Amino acid sequence: MKADKIIKYLFQITGLILINKAGFYIVELFELRIPGNVLGMILLFVLLWTRIVRLEWFEGAADFLVRHLSFFFVPISVGLMTLGGLIAENGIQLAVILVLSAIVGMVFAGGTSHVLIKRKGGKETGNSAHDL
Repeated sequence: MKADKIIKYLFQITGLILINKAGFYIVELFELRIPGNVLGMILLFVLLWTRIVRLEWFEGAADFLVRHLSFFFVPISVGLMTLGGLIAENGIQLAVILVLSAIVGMVFAGGTSHVLIKRKGGKETGNSAHDL
């Protein structure tokens, strides 16, 4: 990897970290009941949507981070090993919560996609209701 590309990625990652930290700062300042990283993602979405920041400013670093996403789950997986007792005691409740939250997420994503397809003009893209 070239030095200029590394420097570009470092600036892009720094920008993403600053937006994330802004989310944490806003949560702390206004004592909101939402995780700071979630507010940071919402803030990034709004900045991109309003074109205050451009996708090209973060695209390279975002692609790099997504390509190496599995690396970031290693600490979480190792941390889960210390929670064996909790999982043994509450495993069924945790499994039910995980399954239900996955179903809710899929229903929400599917419903949103369906609404967006209808809004864009379902006749142009085909009838997605009969694709199964």
